[in-house]
Parts: sequence; structure tokens; C-alpha cells
Amino acid sequence: MQDSLMQEGLMLMAFGMGFVFVFLTVLVIATTGMSKLAARFTPVPAKPDAAPRAPAAQDDDLMVVISTAVHRYRQRHHR
Repeated sequence: MQDSLMQEGLMLMAFGMGFVFVFLTVLVIATTGMSKLAARFTPVPAKPDAAPRAPAAQDDDLMVVISTAVHRYRQRHHR
């Protein structure tokens, strides 16, 4: 009786591990296939020749606004 119980346990373990192995293999194959399929139908983004830069005045204005906001926040939230 002990041998048959051990054999049954080993068979169940082998079946479970085999099922997990097959499932993970199918999952990897499906994921790889879908990735290749998505890459095939996704348009390639165009390379910009030169990125447009914001004028320096806008950068300075933005810095003033951020500095003022930080200053007001620190005034209202003393520690």
C-alpha cells in the first residue's frame, strides 16, 4: 500500500510539473509571437531633424513662476 501511494504521489507531481512546464512554454511562445506581431504593425516613429527649443524668455518666466510658488508654499507651511 505504501508503494502505490508513493507512486501515485510521484505521478501526480510529475503531471503537475509537466503541466506547468507546458503552460509556461506556451505562454513564452505566445508572448514572443504577439510582441513580433505588434512590432510588425506598429509604425516606426519619425526621427525629428532638430527638436524645437523654447525661447530663453519662456524658460526665465517659468523659473520665476516656479520660484514664486515655492516661496509662497514655504511661507504658508512653516515647520
